[in-house]
Amino acid sequence: MPKLDLDAIPEVCRTGYPAPYNAAVAGRHYRRLTGPGGLTDFGVNFCRLEPGAWSSQRHWHSKEDEFAMLISGEAVLVTNAGETVMRPGDCAAFPKNDGDAHHFVNRSNADAVLLVVGTNVPDDMCTYPDIDMHLPRNDGPFTRKDGSAF
Repeated sequence: MPKLDLDAIPEVCRTGYPAPYNAAVAGRHYRRLTGPGGLTDFGVNFCRLEPGAWSSQRHWHSKEDEFAMLISGEAVLVTNAGETVMRPGDCAAFPKNDGDAHHFVNRSNADAVLLVVGTNVPDDMCTYPDIDMHLPRNDGPFTRKDGSAF
């Protein structure tokens, strides 16, 4: 496979999260490497967190495995078990349907960069235990936990 030119892949800063849950990820920027790499069975994202930004709301997936590796900077991994400081080269794996909700928070004064890999499963369900939000299907839309729309 040819080398990917990261500078040629647009960095975006957006989320599908409804307000007020979108505010915490306002400083999250990512480059989707999957399409340019010609990949179809899993997703790969290069994720840059500004100081204070979260990678996502804390969540877990029903049918998608996830893997993350810190490339540069420092971030705090928050899981059901607590908090772990992550430094360059540190990795974390999140097996599907294990109920261990997770996200990364940049509490440092510099950017943190992660490489995030996950399977692409259309009927995956995403659970957000800390907030009143649920993703019943990977293709959306987000709902409240009672199923009502935002």
